[in-house]
Amino acid sequence: MNENTPFPASPDLSLTDRLHKKRTSTTTGSTLRMSGGDGSLPLPPSEKNKRPHTWRNGYSAVLDIGSTKITCLIGKGEPNGMLRVAGYGWRRSAGVRNGAITELQEAEAAIRATVAQAENMAERTIDKVVVNLSCGHPASRLFNVRWPIGGRVVTEADIRRVVTEGRVQATVQGREVIHTLPIDFTVDDTEGVSDPRGHLCETLKARLHIIDAATTALLNLETVLNRAELRMEALVSSPLASGLSVLDADERDLGTTVVDMGGGTTSLAVFGEGQILHTAQIGVGGLHVTRDIARGLGTSLDNAERLKTVYGSADLASDVEDDVLTVELLGNDVPHFEQISRAMLGRIIRPRMEETLELVREKLDGAGLGMAASGRIVLTGGGSLLDGIRPLAERILGVPVSVGRHSGPGFTRSVRLGRPKNIAGLPEDTAAAAGFATAAGLLFWAASAERPFSDVEFREAAPSGFLQKLVAFIRERV
Repeated sequence: MNENTPFPASPDLSLTDRLHKKRTSTTTGSTLRMSGGDGSLPLPPSEKNKRPHTWRNGYSAVLDIGSTKITCLIGKGEPNGMLRVAGYGWRRSAGVRNGAITELQEAEAAIRATVAQAENMAERTIDKVVVNLSCGHPASRLFNVRWPIGGRVVTEADIRRVVTEGRVQATVQGREVIHTLPIDFTVDDTEGVSDPRGHLCETLKARLHIIDAATTALLNLETVLNRAELRMEALVSSPLASGLSVLDADERDLGTTVVDMGGGTTSLAVFGEGQILHTAQIGVGGLHVTRDIARGLGTSLDNAERLKTVYGSADLASDVEDDVLTVELLGNDVPHFEQISRAMLGRIIRPRMEETLELVREKLDGAGLGMAASGRIVLTGGGSLLDGIRPLAERILGVPVSVGRHSGPGFTRSVRLGRPKNIAGLPEDTAAAAGFATAAGLLFWAASAERPFSDVEFREAAPSGFLQKLVAFIRERV
């Protein structure tokens, strides 16, 4: 008999006795009480919960290029599971509009200054970065791919072929596939298989989530990085990164949508079954609110941004009519000021925020994801810091259009505000850290030993195919 066997499988003992003996001899304290009896059922051990998050050796660097600010983080993972930022740089964005590079020289200067600030603080130099994908009008599509196996064991080569076939099906002229993310596999008639390797089957099917973007926009991004003497290590979808930063594993499994309210764009990602199921981007963000205020009050963009940040609200109470604000007007040789009520400022802000949230709701209701897109909403990004955004979002996003206007299942979406978790050393350690959710998620992705939501065939979501050739051509000449 094996000495490691906890008890002998004696034929003299009944199955019930052997189970009881095993249960009383185990050191596991977690039990599930069964109704209708005084026994207890041991909970199965969870290897997933026992295994600590593992990090790559050394430091990782990431770059979040947004319409309002550019952020660089340099950091590494610690044994306790936390991320530690060793150096950061962030400053007002330049040469970027709606997430895309519009002025190469201005963008290069802003990136250089941001990276230098992070390098000085971290006391180390970097030559490669993981970058967020927000340019090129990113699009999200689902593909179902079949691959014949012929009754043998599924190998990793088969999975690579399925993923490659999905990329081929997704190819559109003028666009480049960035992420090919398997949601799940079907082995003959067995659905929901996360890893089909080792299974015997006749046919392997895969449900793939593919994200692509315009090739020219990606080339401009690569060009400006090369001019700043940086190599693009990988591209990661902005809302995917935000989801890694502000959601926990249960939220990603049960169905949660992250809405990242940036300056030039608002992006969203739907998570469910532990996977990212859908992404979308809306060309409206906090800068549009700032411009509305500047036009409506006849003041500068800087003054408008200050008014929005300090006094603005998306859901003003009725008792603010008497709150008076002083606004400096544009176009006067001698400074000229005007007084307005805080309620007037709110009446300028609210329509744009309502428009943004209604567009988000339309994207969710049109995604065709059912209950996965009907669960919790987590707002993050700089726009989520606006006072009153949560109650407004609860009213607009809480009940899907299909439920509010037609008969359907009775459910509502709950809304919470999200900020980066398990990371220390961000520029803002308070609630304002929500403005760094994408950068924090990029660092989590870059520093992880097993990078979450990575492609099967292309482990790092870097430019490939036609884009790689063009990038090589540019590198030789920049």
